[in-house]
Amino acid sequence: MKRLALIVALAIVALGSFAAWALFTPYKAFGNETFVQLPRGTGTQALADALERAGVIRSSWAFMLQRAVRRSARLQAGEYRFSDAASVQQVFDRISRGDVYTFEFTAPEGSNMFDIARLLEEKGIFTAADFLEAASTPALIRDLAPKAQSLEGFLFPSTYKLTHATTAAQLTKMMTDQFRKQWVIAKGAAAAPADPQKAVTLASLVEKETGVAEERPLVASVFTNRLLKGMRLECDPTTIYAALLEDRYRGKIHKSDLASTNPYNTYQNSGLPPGPIANPGAAAIGAALAPAETKFLYFVAKPAGGGHQFSATLADHARAVQAYRNASQHKAL
Repeated sequence: MKRLALIVALAIVALGSFAAWALFTPYKAFGNETFVQLPRGTGTQALADALERAGVIRSSWAFMLQRAVRRSARLQAGEYRFSDAASVQQVFDRISRGDVYTFEFTAPEGSNMFDIARLLEEKGIFTAADFLEAASTPALIRDLAPKAQSLEGFLFPSTYKLTHATTAAQLTKMMTDQFRKQWVIAKGAAAAPADPQKAVTLASLVEKETGVAEERPLVASVFTNRLLKGMRLECDPTTIYAALLEDRYRGKIHKSDLASTNPYNTYQNSGLPPGPIANPGAAAIGAALAPAETKFLYFVAKPAGGGHQFSATLADHARAVQAYRNASQHKAL
C-alpha cells in the first residue's frame, strides 16, 4: 500500500509539474506576428483550437485547463495580435481583458468618397471598389437626407479604429454615426433649423474652397449671398466633382469641364448642386449653418497666398483677380 501511495503521489507531482509547465512556459510557433479572430459566440474549445492552429499556444488542452481554473473569467470576442512568445496564462489574461487589436484610419477633412476609397486601398484595408459600393448606398442617412444619392458628405472626417475583420459597410456606419453626433452639436448651436442635405452640401463647398479656418464663415457668406441673388455659384470644386462622377477628371479643370451640363457643375447650373461634393468637418458645417453677415459676392486667392481676397462688387473682384494674375506671372519669370 505504501508503495502504491508513493507511486500515486509521484504521479500527482509529475502531473502538476507538467500542468504548470504547460500553463506558464512561454510558447511561439509563428513568425513575426499572427492574428486570431475570435467571433462573438465562440465556445472555449473552438477558441483554444484556433489559438493552437495559429501557433499561439502549444496545445488546446492547456487552455481548457486554465479555463477550468478560472471559470468566472469572461473571454471576450475580437481580433487579437500576437508577436511575442507567451504562456497560456498570459494569453488567457489578454483575452479575458479584451485586449483586442485595432489600427487607425484617418479620413481627412474635405476628402470625398473617391479620396477615402483610394486611401483605404493604398493602406491595404479594403479595395476602393468595396468602399465605393458601400458609400454609394444612402440608406444609412435616408432619414436625415431623403434625397441623398450616396453617403457623400455624411462620411464624417475623423480617425477610426478598425480591425482586419471590419467591413466597408461597417466603416461607413461608423462614419455616418459620427456625423450624426456632430450634426446634433452643430444644429444645437445654430440660430435656426436647417435642412441637413442643403447645409452639408454648402459646407462641402466651403470645405473645398478654403483651408483657412477663419475664412470659412466668409466663404459661406459669399455662397449664401449669391444664392439669395440668384447668381450661379461658379465653384471650381463642383466642376471637378462633376468630372469625377463621370470618370473624366484629368488633374485640372478644362474648358470642357466648365461647359459640362452635369447637375453638379455650378458654372452651368443655378443653386446648390444636388448633394455634397466632399465630407466637411465640424468647422465647415458650423460655417454653413451660421455664415458671416457680409455683402461679399466674390473671392479669389491673395497674390501672396495665405487666404483669399473678398469683394462685394465685380469691379473690386476684377482688380483682385488681376493682382493675382500679375503675381502669378511674376513668379513664372
